Amino acid sequence: MGLLAVVGVGGGWVAFGARFGAHKSAFHLEKSRVERGDVVGRVTATGALSALVTVQVGSQVSGRISNLYADFGQRVTKGQVVARLDPQLFQAALEQARANRDAAVGTLHESITKADNAKKQLARAEELKSKNLIAAADFDSADLQAASTAAAVDTARGDLEQARANLHQATVNLGYATVISPINGVVISRNVDVGQTVAASLQAPTLYTIAEDLGKMQVHAAVSEADVGRLAPEMPATFVVDAYPDERFKGVIRQIRDAPQTLQNVVTYDAVIDVDNPDHRLKPGMTANVTFVYAAHKGVLRIPSAALRFLPPPELLAESGLAAPAKKHKKERSKDRPLAGAGAGGKAQAHDDAADGPGPRRTVWAVRNERLVAVPIEVGVADGSNVEVKAGELAEGDVIVTDALDKNERAEAKAKTKGGLF
Repeated sequence: MGLLAVVGVGGGWVAFGARFGAHKSAFHLEKSRVERGDVVGRVTATGALSALVTVQVGSQVSGRISNLYADFGQRVTKGQVVARLDPQLFQAALEQARANRDAAVGTLHESITKADNAKKQLARAEELKSKNLIAAADFDSADLQAASTAAAVDTARGDLEQARANLHQATVNLGYATVISPINGVVISRNVDVGQTVAASLQAPTLYTIAEDLGKMQVHAAVSEADVGRLAPEMPATFVVDAYPDERFKGVIRQIRDAPQTLQNVVTYDAVIDVDNPDHRLKPGMTANVTFVYAAHKGVLRIPSAALRFLPPPELLAESGLAAPAKKHKKERSKDRPLAGAGAGGKAQAHDDAADGPGPRRTVWAVRNERLVAVPIEVGVADGSNVEVKAGELAEGDVIVTDALDKNERAEAKAKTKGGLF
């Protein structure tokens, strides 16, 4: 059969195999060539556009909307009146508070007058007492009256301060009936209409949402925990939106937030991307499909990613009289658990395949002199289709195996390919 078993100590690879020309194998080998090209490592994520500063303008008092002075898309300035509530109830409360204040002022004056009179009466009583011309009971009564009127003055002063505070509150509430814009910006949302009643008993109702500057926006992208380690602030990013599918917009990562977000056991982190929007084509809320380039290697040796996942089936090794490897072949793993979405030739990857992604040291199978050869390599950046070869006994033009199909798998693949043409 022409078997071969070689251990290349100095060559850096281990080869064992059989001449494929010695007999007709039951397997068809899918092959590819090692080539030079570009490998770009990318991370993709999805996020939403928003303004840098968005303010929800609400009402701090309850009432009926009498006037609205701003609408969707209108530019407003800081301090500009954007809405007004019906002020009648607030004006009535202000007038009542002012009247209470005036009454408190009169009460204070009356108390002061009574206190002054009580002091004079006490002075006269003291003079009469020194001459023994007044009964002790009358003197005690005058003394008590003087103390009581003095305390009444303090109470009247407190009532006056309270009335002034109520007047100030009524004045402030009347002022809150006029809603002003706190920033310069653009109205992106209006949530009320004229005649609508807003209730601010528990929380301030939102009347408008105003974006400060739509010329500068941000994208909050949800990056998976497996990819977040590849990103860093100041890294460039590009993204597309459904409104302009043929145009790529550029941005820069401002920060990567540490707070995790977990949804259905998937952990993501928020990457905030600054975006210039001078022509205001990007709108708040648009979905952005973001791409981060974390590595770009040009003119390097590269191989298809499928070559890293390929493992000769036991039947092929048995045909060559070789021992099966310790690692299970994909067909054997498929018996343990079904693979979702498996196609022709077992192309769907199991969970183990996913775990065996590109790493520092891997093994690929090459065809040399009609022999199957296991070649250890060191891999670098992967882009999903190709993987960079950083070290190993592979050269440009070498033939490597990406899959082995038996007769049934090959017939099924041909049938699906033919069906796909129509």
